[in-house]
Formats: sequence, C-alpha cells, structure tokens
Amino acid sequence: MRVLLTNDDGLHAPGLRALAESAVAAGHEVIAVAPEGDWSGSSAAVGNLGADTGIRYREMPLAGLESVHSVELDAAPALCVIATCLEVFGPRPDMVLSGVNPGLNTGRATMHSGTVGAALTASGFGLSSVAVSIAGHESDVVNWSVAADLALEVGAWLENDAGVHTVNLSVPDLPARDLADPVIAPLARFGSVRTQLLERTADRIHLGFVPLTEDLDPGSDTLLVADGHVVLTPLRRVRAADLASIDSLPPALLGCIESAGTDPGPGT
Repeated sequence: MRVLLTNDDGLHAPGLRALAESAVAAGHEVIAVAPEGDWSGSSAAVGNLGADTGIRYREMPLAGLESVHSVELDAAPALCVIATCLEVFGPRPDMVLSGVNPGLNTGRATMHSGTVGAALTASGFGLSSVAVSIAGHESDVVNWSVAADLALEVGAWLENDAGVHTVNLSVPDLPARDLADPVIAPLARFGSVRTQLLERTADRIHLGFVPLTEDLDPGSDTLLVADGHVVLTPLRRVRAADLASIDSLPPALLGCIESAGTDPGPGT
C-alpha cells in the first residue's frame, strides 16, 4: 500500500519520523509530504492558489529512511495532501496518516487542527485517513512509536471496511502495556486546554492556551484519553446538513427573494 504521511509541524518533526518508521516496518511504500515550518492551527486551509502562484518545494531525504520519498512543501498540510493526491509527487496514495501531533487534538476545537484538516482533506479524495495526536509537549513526549504503531493499526482497520473513512486518534503518552482499552468516543465540548484573551493593548491582542476548568460530559474524548484510554473518534468531512422544506424558511427571507425578482418598471 502507498501511504502518504503529513503533519502540521514540519517534515523533520519527531512525530512524522515515528510514523515513517512504523509504516516502513509494516512494509508499506511511503511518501512524506509535509509543510516547510509550523502550520499548527491551519485547519484545512490551502491559501490563495492561481496560475501565477508558485509553491516552493524541495526533496529532503530523511536520515536513515532513504526508502521514504520525502518532500518539504511551502504550504499548509491540507495542500500537501491535495498536491500528492493530484499526483504531483508520483502515484496517488492509498491512505493518509497525519501526525503524530504533540499535544492532543480533542474536543470540538479539532476543527482548527492542521493535523485533522489534512486527514479530512484526504477523505474528500475518497481515501482512508487517520489524524493522530499524543499527550504532552514535543520536548516531553516519550512514546512516539506507540502512537505511530496505533495509527497504522487504525489505518488497516479503516482499509478493511470499518464503515468510516476518517478517524481522529488520541493517544496518552504511555507505554503500550500501560494503556487502557481503546474506546470510540464523541468530541468533548472542549479539549484539554482552551483559548483565552491574555492581554489587549492599543493595537494588539494576545491570545493563549489555558488549562481546562469546565466540567465535561462523561464518555467524551478529552476525559477518556486523560484516563489513559486510546480514543478513536470517527469524523466526517464538511457536507451540507439535511435540508428542511423550503416552506420552513423565514417569511421575510422569502419576501426578499420575491421582491428581488420583480421588475419595478421605469421611473422608480
């Protein structure tokens, strides 16, 4: 299987390297196309594209992983996926693994994650995809390989017709033997941290992350991963909600539409 690896932390991030090592060990053909620099919080952004817009890239072999075709692209993670699926860097991949992101992507704020945005972009191409994150800061994480191996296992499960295409995988930073049973869980209202205004000056605002203090619903992803569980949350790409009857639209809106279609005639 041809597996695309990407992330929002850059080609040489330890989480991506862990994924590459696990994917190669599993016998996959591996291509890594990742951003040039940090694109955290980029969601599924692609930027302003056009005929006059060139995107810088360079081939950059990963030391010790010469079998991995690795490319650094001056673009967001979602665009890394799009370019690879358009066969810019060789044959189209069969599956996409995004991560391993240091810091958990849990709760509804996952919509802002570049790691998750890349996985959802892959699903738009009909590919199975896993966005994987691990608890902790990059300098503190110990069990990168545990999270990477789990991502490969989840990817294999998706390929075997699991009934979903995209999974957000959240992993505690623990040895495999100490992990609690894997569970499927919904997104919590918040992740392990939340955004807060730290300071406002005459011309700037300063936002930052603060520890979560709100109570969360039992059984949600944020609480379960904090209890040591490996948490899988199936995701769906953006699509229209079920539309109600046109008769349910606000009467004032319908009136505006009718007025817009009426020719007022000359002299008005």
